[in-house]
Amino acid sequence: MPPDGCRERRHRYRRAAVVGSARDNDAVSFSRIAWLVTVLACMLTCLALLLSGYQGYAAVFFAVGASAAVNLLL
Repeated sequence: MPPDGCRERRHRYRRAAVVGSARDNDAVSFSRIAWLVTVLACMLTCLALLLSGYQGYAAVFFAVGASAAVNLLL
């Protein structure tokens, strides 16, 4: 450890905080964001259609959203 009067050198000796492995801390890719937006849009549309009484169209949007959600698991 450097002496107290040497602030510049003291900062070099600090250790980085360890949060997790690099794999767990990767940035979210644009394709993953696009799939997430697709799933959310389909689920919101499904809910709106269900509230309006269109069960058949709601089921279609639910199926599309569920299919898109599979891509988030990979």
